[in-house]
Amino acid sequence: MTSRELLLRARGLSKSYRRGPEEVHALVGVDFELFRGELVGLVGPSGSGKTTLLNLVVGWEEPDEGSLEWDGDPTPAADRPWSELAILPQRVGLVEELSVAENVGLPLRLGGGVPGERAPRLLDQFGLVPLSDRIPSEVSLGEQQRTGLARALIGSPWLLLADEPTGHQDAMWAHGVFRALRAAAERGTTSLIATHNDEVLKYLDRVLAIRDGRVHEQAPVQRQRGAH
Repeated sequence: MTSRELLLRARGLSKSYRRGPEEVHALVGVDFELFRGELVGLVGPSGSGKTTLLNLVVGWEEPDEGSLEWDGDPTPAADRPWSELAILPQRVGLVEELSVAENVGLPLRLGGGVPGERAPRLLDQFGLVPLSDRIPSEVSLGEQQRTGLARALIGSPWLLLADEPTGHQDAMWAHGVFRALRAAAERGTTSLIATHNDEVLKYLDRVLAIRDGRVHEQAPVQRQRGAH
């Protein structure tokens, strides 16, 4: 972790859904803080509220109660550019008509820039150079996921939200993914990573454990030698 400069503060987040006659409390009074340049795990079983929490942070859903404060900046999450907030959802959401390389460079093009040297470096870092001219349907799920992560990182965002970013990776590439996230953290990017895989805990600075919509912070993880 590069600093303890506050990036995001959540206070009292609650979210419920109707499931037939039943009201499901996905999140209940959730509080947490994120600081610049740290890797934070959001850990819990399926159905515990991880994806709902990410959806609130990215602005895809609104909380029933509570607030999210961005370092004193009132700009809503949904209005923030890729250079401030990026997400890797479970369904990666690549543009099928674009090649792997074009998908990676898309955020910069949408912002009026050009990929420059950063896109080739990310393609190489994630083992995608031989696949750069293929469209997403012509590569594996793991390769699609790494393409989505490269796309999320290309703008060096302040905050990256990643929902099960190693779900389709073997052990070698799971390590490669977290090596890339650690390198991004050293450049100032904060990552909030939803996972139910205990194997990734060794890579993290902190863990927010979520169960039945409630979050508590676990003791900082002692990263294993070589995990970075």
